[in-house]
Amino acid sequence: MEKRRLGTTDLEITPIGFGAWAIGGGGWAFGWGPQDDAESIAAIARAVDLGINWIDTAAVYGLGHSEEIVARAVAGVPEARRPYVFTKCSLVWNEKRQISHRLKADSIRREVEGSLGRLKVDAIDLYQIHWPSFPPGSAAPDIEEAWTALADLTRQGKLRYIGVSNFDAQQMARLAPIASIASLQPPYSLLMRGIEADVLPHCQAHQIGVIAYSPMQSGLLSGVMTRERVAALPPDDWRRNSREFQEPRLSRNLALVEHLRAIGARHGRSPGEVAIAWTLRHPAVTGAIVGARRPEQVDGFIHAATFRLSADEIAEIERALPAAPHV
Repeated sequence: MEKRRLGTTDLEITPIGFGAWAIGGGGWAFGWGPQDDAESIAAIARAVDLGINWIDTAAVYGLGHSEEIVARAVAGVPEARRPYVFTKCSLVWNEKRQISHRLKADSIRREVEGSLGRLKVDAIDLYQIHWPSFPPGSAAPDIEEAWTALADLTRQGKLRYIGVSNFDAQQMARLAPIASIASLQPPYSLLMRGIEADVLPHCQAHQIGVIAYSPMQSGLLSGVMTRERVAALPPDDWRRNSREFQEPRLSRNLALVEHLRAIGARHGRSPGEVAIAWTLRHPAVTGAIVGARRPEQVDGFIHAATFRLSADEIAEIERALPAAPHV
């Protein structure tokens, strides 16, 4: 599998990385329902066996559980094949499992120590601010304080590189004088294209790597999601409350999947692989984060790393997009 340099770092990453959000399990505010830890570990092992060389997680996924599972999975990988591990901060929780957002320096330092302990590493390959503010769109007064703290922790050797997630171009510009931004992690899919106007050009202009999340819109564009499966999602699966999984958008989105299915059928590829390949087609995108809960799910998307859409097929997909733009 080819590798691409992440921004100006020395990290050479595969076009697809393993997303560890869902393996955090259920029982927390943004969970995906119950998850078997043994299957999670097997899925990571399969991804590494097939050549994927990076894993993206976050402290908040399962309130620490995802990081612990990643550590268990990576411990079984020989050193020569051990993947990079990326994680994130800013969403913290209390003893009642209530989540809040904090970017003060003391909180950042505690989060880094917590992630180092759960991941069982001396240094984290890429450490990212998960959200500039939360709920999204609110004021972000503390990003400079957090970024200064992360720059200090990088100099101490606890973090190799630092990046951001869900930041806009203006917020990234505020951080640049403090320390360079290795990467941005934004949502980017056929249904979430708001970053194309300003954010992706900013990253290209400033050599900031981009690792896009949810290229299959949290499984909606995978080709296996149906109305029946949506209706049967566990009560604690956050997608039940997502507007993309509800009418009238659901019918529109499932119609788009059938267009992707027709294109993929010409190449022996699934709708999900077409959706991932579409995200990877953008020159600013270094890699795409794709989650899996079982080994066979990795088999179902791995070929998207090498699949290329033609210009005509990209134009065909554009014509099939829902009339109402998604941002």
